[in-house]
This record gives sequence, C-alpha cells and structure tokens, in this order.
Amino acid sequence: MFYEFVYPLVRYFTPFNVFQYLSFRGAYAAITTLFLCYIFGPRVIEALRRLKVGQVVREELPGHSSKAGTPTMGGIFVIISILISMFLWTDFRSPMIWITLGSFVAFGFVGFLDDYLKITKKSSGGLSPKKKLIGQFLISLAVMLFLYFTGNEEISVIYIPFFKDPVINLGFLWIPFGILLIMGTSNAVNFGDGLDGLLAGLLIFAFVTLAILAYLSGHAEFSSYLGIPFISGAGELMIFCVAVTGACVGFLWFNSHPAEVFIGDVGSLSLGGVMAVIALIIKKEILLFIIGGVFVIEIVSVIIQVTSFKKRGKRVFLKTPIHHHFEELGWAESKIVTRFWILGGLFAVIALSTLKIQ
Repeated sequence: MFYEFVYPLVRYFTPFNVFQYLSFRGAYAAITTLFLCYIFGPRVIEALRRLKVGQVVREELPGHSSKAGTPTMGGIFVIISILISMFLWTDFRSPMIWITLGSFVAFGFVGFLDDYLKITKKSSGGLSPKKKLIGQFLISLAVMLFLYFTGNEEISVIYIPFFKDPVINLGFLWIPFGILLIMGTSNAVNFGDGLDGLLAGLLIFAFVTLAILAYLSGHAEFSSYLGIPFISGAGELMIFCVAVTGACVGFLWFNSHPAEVFIGDVGSLSLGGVMAVIALIIKKEILLFIIGGVFVIEIVSVIIQVTSFKKRGKRVFLKTPIHHHFEELGWAESKIVTRFWILGGLFAVIALSTLKIQ
C-alpha cells in the first residue's frame, strides 16, 4: 500500500520512478524482512522466554533433551515481518497477493493453535491430527475454489518438467489435486523442522527458486522465450517470495546451532502451505516436487515408516522424519543440516535447469 501512495508522486519527484521496478521493490522487501527479524528478533525471543513459551521435546528424541524449554513460535515474528514488508512494497491491486497472504495467515493460525496447545498442555501433541487436517483442508478448499473460479480456462492444465506443452487439463479435478498438494506441502515442510537451522536454510533455497520462477512467469518476453505459461501479475508474487527469503535469513541468525528460538508450527505450516499456493498460481505444481525435494524425502520417509510398521510390524528407519534417522546413526547435527542444505541447493538448481531443458 505504501507503494500505491508513493508511486503516483513520481510526477512531482522523478526518483520515485524506481518503485515501478519489481527488482527494486523485491530487493527492499527482502531487506525489510531481514532488518525487522534482526532488530526485533531478540525482543521477541526474550518475550517468549518470559511467557515460558518453550519447546516440548518428544520423549523418543533423548539427544534433544537440552533443547527443551527453548522459546518456540518464532514463526510469529517471521510472519509479521513478511506482512509489514508486503504492506510497504507490493501492489495490492493484484488478487494473487490477497489469496497468497490470506492462505499464509490462515495456515499460520492453524499452526499457532497447534503450538499454543503444545505449550499449555506441556505435551508434544498439540492439535489432534484430525482437527489439524480439517483446518488445513478447509483453507486449501477455499484457496482452490477461488483460483479455479477466478482463473482463466487454462488454470487447470498441468505442466510436467522437461515438457514444453501442457500434458493434461484436469478440469474440475484440479481442485482436489490442489487441495492434496497444499496440505501435503504444508505437512512436508512441517516434518522438515527438527534440527537447528535445517528448515530455514531449505526454505531459503525453495523461495529463491520460486521468486525466479514467479518473475519469469510474470514477464511476457521472458516467459515466451522460455516457453513457460505467462501469468499476468505473477511478478508481485516474486516480491512475496524474496520477502520470505529475507525473513528466513533473519530467522536463521537466531535459529542456527545452538538455536535461540524455534519456528514452531505457526511458521512451518504457513510457509509450507503458501509455497504450494504460489506453485499452483504460476503453474509449477509438478515442479514443486523438485523444488522441495528434501521436503518430499522427509514426508515420504514418514509414510514408509508408518506403512511398514502397520503392515509388517517393522520399522525401515531408526527414526523419522529421516533427519532423525541420521542422528541415530551418529551423524553430528551440524553435518546433517549442512548436507541437507546441499541437497536443497541441488534440487533448486535442477528445478531451474528445467526452464531450458524442454
């Protein structure tokens, strides 16, 4: 909104012309979130500590006992910093921004309830799985109905990496497909939170990739040259993505080992859900499986573990999500995080390479 007030003043002060450039607004959106997290992070962490908003550690993770009581729900100041940044630097005339921010806040609210119950009950349970899934389902359904009925006739087509032309038009089935994608991504990102700095680093790679894809998709000439669908107004989503990136970098300052604060479900569910929403808008639904490759590995490890135990009475991994498996093997926490970051960066490069390999 700040942009909408300032840019019209260009007739009186020509330097304000820079506000028309996405690159300028995106850069300062990232700087804003980074600055807000860095400046206000210590104050928020201290407030959480005074309120005794501490992490409840799962009993089956004895190596994490030292982390018990570390302030959690740090995702609150991540979300607030992103919202402030968007208020300053984005164009709210785009409906894409409203649905993105709406889903972002809504998933954050579900995560907040989950974190709040964990803290008040002094248990790692939080919301029951059923209630959490119902909340995620209702938000995802609202998002998909909005996108389907406000989009053009090509909103439901599916593109597959390495293929230039759409493979299939799902029609109305795009709605349940999108619901599953949003819920799955939100939970996959939530599973990726468990080691100091792991989730923040992976999200940086994912949202930088989405920022590049959103910018290219919203640029008529670039999208035509690369043979990807042109999405009018998608450039504004680039600003959101780089704002998230800046916030994750700022949060990582305090979340790196040994962590001073954890992001909590309020952060992981919101960032995971909105990641899928952006992918759906810019028609990168299938590519999201590569962009978030590490998150896919994390949630698949949980599915394999649960399925194997129910059907065979045996576990495939020592512990899940899979990063805990490597802890049980004796890997140092910092080594696991660094190697998962390397994988996250590799998946990001592969995802971007598909723009030319098609």
